[in-house]
Amino acid sequence: MQKSPKPRLICLTLACCSMFPALIFLLSGSEISAADQTQTLRVLCYNIHYGQGTDGKYDVARLAKVINDTKPDLVALQEVDVGVKRSGRVHEAQRLAELTGLAVRFGPTQHYEGGLFGNAVLTRLPILDVMIQPLPYTESTPQLVTYPRGAVIVTVRGQNGKPLRFISTHFQHNLPEDRIEEAKAINRLFTSDSETPTILAGDMNATPDAEPIQILLEQWTNAIDEKATPTAPSTRPRSRIDYIFFRPAADFEVIETKVIDEPLASDHRPVFAVLKWKQK
Repeated sequence: MQKSPKPRLICLTLACCSMFPALIFLLSGSEISAADQTQTLRVLCYNIHYGQGTDGKYDVARLAKVINDTKPDLVALQEVDVGVKRSGRVHEAQRLAELTGLAVRFGPTQHYEGGLFGNAVLTRLPILDVMIQPLPYTESTPQLVTYPRGAVIVTVRGQNGKPLRFISTHFQHNLPEDRIEEAKAINRLFTSDSETPTILAGDMNATPDAEPIQILLEQWTNAIDEKATPTAPSTRPRSRIDYIFFRPAADFEVIETKVIDEPLASDHRPVFAVLKWKQK
């Protein structure tokens, strides 16, 4: 979303010189009015595969270009490396912030190769609050490798001062029962507050008909295209496992939603949605 132009200032000097000049502020068309308090949000969800593309190269700048091309207001990132050996000790979250001009908050879920691995949020909106929330998962064993799971929650301020909560998360990749418990935890943790509109985005590692998604749909609305376009693997996508959800349903209107045709920068294709946020 392009930056809104600054309100135009028109100064009218009253005829009576004993009075101070009156200042009248006229809001441009992109600003909210009392009658129509809405804001358009461009939202992206992207599992960046710790910076590694399908050509085997680590290229954060390539990922930043994919992000910049969508002109997003809010970006949920998964599989983000910070100081990890495999990706050259790069602080990928900070580097993406520098390359996109967006603010960033990183939510680590585990230590890995001398660094940290987890989720992140990029945003163009003013940040009010940040929280990192662990999610249920089964401990790894020599027989079955699993990973700790969590969510990073960033509360931002809308253009009329109202708060909006934005969540980036990543469900377990190889244990269906973990994904079910993680979906239940998301519902339990983030749906009791009906006053704060919330957007949830992430790699749920579950197809639209799977139980974790059905659990989420008990409390959330899925901003998904009619065909449920697959997102992974990015070269020849077969499964839709990346999503953007929102709640309450009455606070948002889906203007556009699609999967971006990008097969190289990551092993997932990014999901993009334009939402109209009706601020009460």
